[in-house]
Amino acid sequence: MKLVAWFWRGPISKTRTFGFCLLTGASVAAASHACPAQSLIGKQAPAFVRRDLHGHTISLRSLRGKVVLLNFWATWCGPCQTEMPVFDSWQREYGPRGLQVIGISMDDDQETARKLVEKLTISYPVAMGDAGLGERYGRVLGLPKTFLIGRDGKVQARFQGETDLKAMEAQIRAALNGE
Repeated sequence: MKLVAWFWRGPISKTRTFGFCLLTGASVAAASHACPAQSLIGKQAPAFVRRDLHGHTISLRSLRGKVVLLNFWATWCGPCQTEMPVFDSWQREYGPRGLQVIGISMDDDQETARKLVEKLTISYPVAMGDAGLGERYGRVLGLPKTFLIGRDGKVQARFQGETDLKAMEAQIRAALNGE
């Protein structure tokens, strides 16, 4: 997994996606040179309904009209722990303009996830993920993995691994401004 984390730094390009697919053994479509995660760009984000760590329902469909930052993470992931407080500050700053951050913990144990969320004082909703949800989002193989979903419900961007947070924030601002 460390090799995968090293390979990804920042936004996705066709060349990097192809290399990632080869590196991880993901199937590569001969015509498009894209693996399943890349194929989500420009398409409707896979719908899901989950309970967050406080028992509240999170429905992606109900968030249509908002810009959603969907972050897959785990407690053992260092870059995840670096990003989460930043995402929380974005939720506070941009939430009134229509941003909704959602965290999906890929940990096996909900209590472990809950303890980290409390330690980092994360205020946005966090739900537990599983292999099925990970598959629908193009095989969540390395963490963190974050999707920017536009107001129309379509995936606008995908970020894999340690990411340039300033560049991500610029894309969030552009999505909020309808660009």
